[in-house]
Amino acid sequence: MVERYRHHYLSRDHELNLFDGAAELIAELHALGFVLTVATGKSRQGLNRAMMHCGLGRYFSATRCADECFSKPHPQMLEELMEEFAVPPARVLMIGDTTHDLQMAINAGVAGLAVAYGAHSAGVLDTLSPLARVYNIAELGAWLRTHA
Repeated sequence: MVERYRHHYLSRDHELNLFDGAAELIAELHALGFVLTVATGKSRQGLNRAMMHCGLGRYFSATRCADECFSKPHPQMLEELMEEFAVPPARVLMIGDTTHDLQMAINAGVAGLAVAYGAHSAGVLDTLSPLARVYNIAELGAWLRTHA
């Protein structure tokens, strides 16, 4: 069964599509001096494949994957990234589309921002009291430009 899942998952790499405006927002944030990192439930192999496919790896200073750390919502990924960059929790924002992302933020003592255009609905995300909720990349960019 695991092999069937891997085959199905790996054969769908060509279906990876970014949300409209995501690449531009990532490039803009990087140019503005934001330290961008990734804390993902993907494996290292899966993340590397995704980064290669979308060509955005150069914008991210560090990444952590589920096969290198405890899985979300354990805070290890965020704690390691904060330690690596000597950034206190008060200066970190976890942007996520699942309750696992937002619970990891809570567990690490950092703010969480909910994006309600991904895996979980706004109502479900709101149960974890995120700092804010956005519904698309344009709203995310506007929020970050105003508050970050």
